[in-house]
Amino acid sequence: PDLLPTCNGEITTMSFLQDVVDILLQYVVKSFDRSTKVIDFHYPNELLQEYNWELADQPQTLEEILLNCRTTLKYAIKTGHPRYFNQLSTGLDMVGLAADWLTSAANTNMFTYEIAPVFVLLEYVTLRKMREMVGWPGGCGDGIFSPGGAISNMYAMLIARFKMFPEVKEKGMAAIPRLVAFTSEHSHFSVKKGAAALGIGTDSVILIRCDERGKMIPSDLERRIVEAKQKGFVPFLVSATAGTTVYGAFDPLIAIADICKKYKVWMHVDGAWGGGLLMSRKHKWKLNGIERANSVTWNPHKMMGVPLQCSALLVREEGLMQSCNQMHASYLFQQDKHYDLSYDTGDKALQCGRHVDVFKLWLMWRAKGTTGFEAQIDKCLELAEYLYNKIKNREGYEMVFDGKPQHTNVCFWYIPPSLRGMEDSEERTSRLMKVAPVIKARMMEYGTTMVSYQPLGDKVNFFRMVISNPAATHQDIDFLIDEIERLGQDL
Repeated sequence: PDLLPTCNGEITTMSFLQDVVDILLQYVVKSFDRSTKVIDFHYPNELLQEYNWELADQPQTLEEILLNCRTTLKYAIKTGHPRYFNQLSTGLDMVGLAADWLTSAANTNMFTYEIAPVFVLLEYVTLRKMREMVGWPGGCGDGIFSPGGAISNMYAMLIARFKMFPEVKEKGMAAIPRLVAFTSEHSHFSVKKGAAALGIGTDSVILIRCDERGKMIPSDLERRIVEAKQKGFVPFLVSATAGTTVYGAFDPLIAIADICKKYKVWMHVDGAWGGGLLMSRKHKWKLNGIERANSVTWNPHKMMGVPLQCSALLVREEGLMQSCNQMHASYLFQQDKHYDLSYDTGDKALQCGRHVDVFKLWLMWRAKGTTGFEAQIDKCLELAEYLYNKIKNREGYEMVFDGKPQHTNVCFWYIPPSLRGMEDSEERTSRLMKVAPVIKARMMEYGTTMVSYQPLGDKVNFFRMVISNPAATHQDIDFLIDEIERLGQDL
């Protein structure tokens, strides 16, 4: 009650916000301190009972509010901690954090130049630069920052469908033939999710076989497209993956582009995870052929370490997003404004309200330059190779696939001593399946580190180590291996 806009609230406000900043700064410093836990783990019912989280009719004091802030951070996962490897998005960038604070203070919406002049221009400049890096001449085309890679992929599907059948916008799915989309069996679940949301249906997403490294097999793609056409279906989109979620595989984009051209199908590249490699002269060859795509998803909040969230959809053909999505709302997009209306980007988005996501990326890019991102990315890939080299012949480890990883994903089984002499059998498999979950649970209870695991196809639970945190070092990789062995030797 004593804070602004209350009369004479300035002093209380300054002191309150200063206290909040102090809490945040302590947390930031602690995030990088290896002697602190990654997580202070409690089971959900324990956390619910330990504190009173309920909302009341009467206001709390500012002291209590500050306490709430401290408690929340006490149990938060330190995603910037050098030993947090659980997700594709890790790390805590100081300039990105500053940008996020500024964005929250500015508290505006991305739909028009009228209310977000600088942010709208920065989005324009940044998306053009990203399209240039994809390889489209002069950075031509269009794009938008969307709430995450799943929505970016859904945009691609929406636009591809509109390009082939513009009447779908007014008439709906009943007015057009049965559509089918193609993506690899290792692709992200969001492709199916988008098909469900857009009324195309998950049965209309055909999964293409992958080789043992997780890359889409082009000959199988062509065979399935021909088969679909023979059944009277209309292939409208192929979603290739640049950096799959589990194996970190890069689909062969040139071969896929040839097939898309031959059958006149929209080519989308889901580079949510691997798109960042375009920043690296050493690694961008893995995305050769991406310049032939019609659309690209690229999440700077993953490999580039921009604070969540920051996901771009890039489209090669200009004007298509606008005609696909615009609704001409006259209370927002008045046609008689006194400035160039092409900067009112809101009508090409699916959302009305849209958070400012570009400023974090733009400010970080200014602070690091492309070469700074490149160094950061190269270092993460080098660490993944270091881990791979360290465990590929080490006793107690089995790689999930042969050969060094293409991205920072390193997939492996830890085999506890009790299973090492056992020949392959159902019993060994069912025991191995339980190993990773137990080690993971222990990691979280001790709070020392976090790394993800999952089954895939006929392969039982294995660890998927991913590195996107610029704070990680060789010592952290060594620590992780020692920790897995410490927590798993008795299993």
